Amino acid sequence: MKAKPQNPAPADAEIRKAIQPVICYPTDSLTSPDMALYKAAPKTIELKEVITVPPRDACAFKVAAGDFFRIVSVEGPQVGDLNLWAQDDLSEKFYSGKTRALHGTHLSTGDRMWSGFPQMRPMATITYDTLDWYGFDADGGSVHDVIGTRCDPYTNQLLSGQEYHHCCHSNLTRALAVETGLPLREAENYVHDVLNVFMCTGFTTDTHQYFMKASPVRPGDYIEFFAEIDLLGGLSTCPGGDCSSQHSSDLVACYPLKVEIYRCDPNILAAWTAPKRNDYSRSHGIS
Repeated sequence: MKAKPQNPAPADAEIRKAIQPVICYPTDSLTSPDMALYKAAPKTIELKEVITVPPRDACAFKVAAGDFFRIVSVEGPQVGDLNLWAQDDLSEKFYSGKTRALHGTHLSTGDRMWSGFPQMRPMATITYDTLDWYGFDADGGSVHDVIGTRCDPYTNQLLSGQEYHHCCHSNLTRALAVETGLPLREAENYVHDVLNVFMCTGFTTDTHQYFMKASPVRPGDYIEFFAEIDLLGGLSTCPGGDCSSQHSSDLVACYPLKVEIYRCDPNILAAWTAPKRNDYSRSHGIS
């Protein structure tokens, strides 16, 4: 939030402000996901596993490359924080900032979740979203954001002076530690910024601060992903519930979420290949 300016505007201020913006990362050259394939494949899928994530907690899950997974609202309006890692290398993890730069502040069908450097490749593709009808509302809010981070005990301690252990950061840390056997503090180093599934967010028009409002999600809604590589996922049911009032507390109603993992008919995917790691030489200008 920028403070009240201390310097007068120059004479050509309006001319400078009127310069037209340029898209930082035009995506015309990106290989587009084969959405026809991703739409046809679910007709052949069979349910492989269901994981129920309790309120104010998190669970880890594995999805093989070529399988689908869904995050499903089952009892009441509930936001979830999603982390993704490569199964064979936890250092390859979802990069929300670059995903935002490529696809925008909120994700939906056809957008991809990209891993960080140096691998930088699609980890998962969103193939169906029952909340795609929401678009952007009058406040500039939309769902499934990559602008927030994850509620965490450190910011909560800073702002309230209180310790709270069921923030999404802590939930994901515990789940990763249990899944991998890593010590808690080592596991924490791999927890990263999330896809805020079902969360409705934006920026205020006056102060341009990050806001949240009641999620439109209802039981039966889901977002579906195709695993482009072998994935380890972590999903936290946010202690904010539908995030209509606050998070990082035990005061609001929270509900479970389900992760459904589906096996796809391999014949459907005969022409599909997993994305390779980024082929930048990593020389960084030194020969």
